[in-house]
Amino acid sequence: MLRITELRLPLDHADPALRVAVLAKLGLRDTELSAIHVFRRAYDARRKAAVVLIYTVDCELAGVSDADVMAKSRGDPHVRPSPDTRYRFIGHAPADFHATQQSRPVVVGFGPCGLFAALILAQMGLRPIVLERGRAVRERTKDTWGLWRQGVLDAESNVQFGEGGAGTFSDGKLWSQISDRRHLTRKVLTEFVRAGAPEEILYVGKPHIGTFRLVSMIEKMRADIQALGGEIRFRQKVTDVLIEDGALRGLVLDSGEQLATDHAVLALGHSARDTFEMLHRRGVYMEPKPFSVGVRIEHPQSVIDRARFGPSAGHPILGAADYKLVHHAANGRAVYSFCMCPGGTVVAATSEPGRVVTNGMSQYSRNERNANAGLVVGITPQDYRQDGAASGPVNPLDGIAFQRFWESRAYELGGGGYRAPAQLVGDFVKGQPSATLGTVQPSYTPGVQLTDLAAAGRAVLPDYVLAALREALPAFEKQIKGFSMPDAVLTGVETRTSSPLRITRGRDYQSLNVRGLYPAGEGAGYAGGIMSAGVDGIEVAEALAASLLGLPVNEAAASSSARETHADG
Repeated sequence: MLRITELRLPLDHADPALRVAVLAKLGLRDTELSAIHVFRRAYDARRKAAVVLIYTVDCELAGVSDADVMAKSRGDPHVRPSPDTRYRFIGHAPADFHATQQSRPVVVGFGPCGLFAALILAQMGLRPIVLERGRAVRERTKDTWGLWRQGVLDAESNVQFGEGGAGTFSDGKLWSQISDRRHLTRKVLTEFVRAGAPEEILYVGKPHIGTFRLVSMIEKMRADIQALGGEIRFRQKVTDVLIEDGALRGLVLDSGEQLATDHAVLALGHSARDTFEMLHRRGVYMEPKPFSVGVRIEHPQSVIDRARFGPSAGHPILGAADYKLVHHAANGRAVYSFCMCPGGTVVAATSEPGRVVTNGMSQYSRNERNANAGLVVGITPQDYRQDGAASGPVNPLDGIAFQRFWESRAYELGGGGYRAPAQLVGDFVKGQPSATLGTVQPSYTPGVQLTDLAAAGRAVLPDYVLAALREALPAFEKQIKGFSMPDAVLTGVETRTSSPLRITRGRDYQSLNVRGLYPAGEGAGYAGGIMSAGVDGIEVAEALAASLLGLPVNEAAASSSARETHADG
């Protein structure tokens, strides 16, 4: 097949227009084009009065060779052979692996990273054991609604912990800016479609699923892992690691059980603070890393739609508009939008008692009244170090202490019961407390407490963060009309944008100082979102399998024994 990129058509083009454009681009007669497959459909809304769709398509030819058509295109960079996006991996059955293998591989955590690590290991015939500290996804959903509706927190089953991970209660975004030469993102999307996701996620420019659809999909993928010999254990928290001579020998569970294994994927998620502390005590190498903190901002979705799409706002193909904003403040801080949720809600995302954390979530329909996004500011390990020193190494756990301080402050300012402190944008810019809401009704439950987020001595975030946010709001207004509208609502705090530390690994994906331990995903500092976490889970599973086979990791993907999976074949 041949791939054509950058085919631009009007938003409301007729169905035959795409075929006509392909024929014209390749200089073919109609009989010479047997099929068109849309690989990607995005849009260009820079000219609001003339929004256009941008297609990438794969074309099957008839009676004419790909080489002849390529020659006729005379080096056109938008016409090239279609890449093979099918997934291949080493091994496919237990016989492909060492007969001397003494223990089954273990995956700790069952969010997107752990889910795909377990799936790949199961498809290879390695029968992984998955340990998830939280509950199965439907039980977990009930526990999460208990916090949102009744202010009752289950510290082991919530937005952060449980089957599906934090991505289950999010917008379900399925795109990433990671380098993807092996098309592993295609593997992730294909498995999701196989589990019940709409097929459009395979080709729309910014695919998403939404919470309710993710629940049934995760259950289906769990069943697939189990059918392939994998074992899923819920309510199983790892409380210790057994290490001998720099190598993993097993895991200790909170029940006291010791599980022997010499290969474990650590897919912890960014909020597994007690597990990070345990690993640090055991000497597992880790280091502090930058992350970001801020607030959630809410606008009417209609305001964002008009600003982004102009007269095309509301078009069914475009759906609810999103945005991505960055501002470099005078104090040297970068302010940016994070995890933007069109037509969504702001949700309570804490996992610890007496602390308030916000996040954003959307359903597949994205039809809620408000748009929301994190409005966050980058911070460094030097910002959050706890010893007060001007230089020198920073304790890897200091970022956790920093997060906890501001989350506790938000709980206090919210008045308890997991209510969140909030302020209108107009009042925040003027430096005055908010007393009443305007036209924007905040979506956060259990509810908000209006206050002054920057009150002296009781501020909800560090002064340098608040100053950068206050400067960024009018700057963002220049990009999106209505962004700094006085009635827009700021809700605090957003502290868990990414892991505050990195469990550092080598090129073989293993911990720098513990053989057999494979840090992976968001919690280990190697991913940020569903897609990148899923891809990291695949790569770590491949590295683990390569270790079992005695292969260098870089041979795993290109092994001569590579086979197609049953899902993609």
